[in-house]
Amino acid sequence: MHKVEVVENGLEATKKITEFENEGFAKDNIYIFSHDKDRSKDLTDATETGSVGMEEQGVIDSVGNLFRERGDELRSKMQSLGLSEMEAVQYEKVLDEGRVVVIATDNQEEPEHLL
Repeated sequence: MHKVEVVENGLEATKKITEFENEGFAKDNIYIFSHDKDRSKDLTDATETGSVGMEEQGVIDSVGNLFRERGDELRSKMQSLGLSEMEAVQYEKVLDEGRVVVIATDNQEEPEHLL
């Protein structure tokens, strides 16, 4: 299961992270996405939330992201957390508008690369 929220800035993201934690999501299973790579890293570091890596994506997708454009990379990472392709496209468009997407997952589902 996953929950997705769109916020405008880091302050709103922090509030949403607290809400997700209160709902039982572990901080390591909460992810922040921004179209700007530096902003994503800064928000992730500041909030001490998870980052999508090889464990979530698998080796092939992780290496593939090195050669993808930012939008493709973001969609791939969101899908690795359980979003459908259509949802990932929708939220990537929101990121294009300068907003921030916060995704919480309970990690109960097997990632596709493990199936």
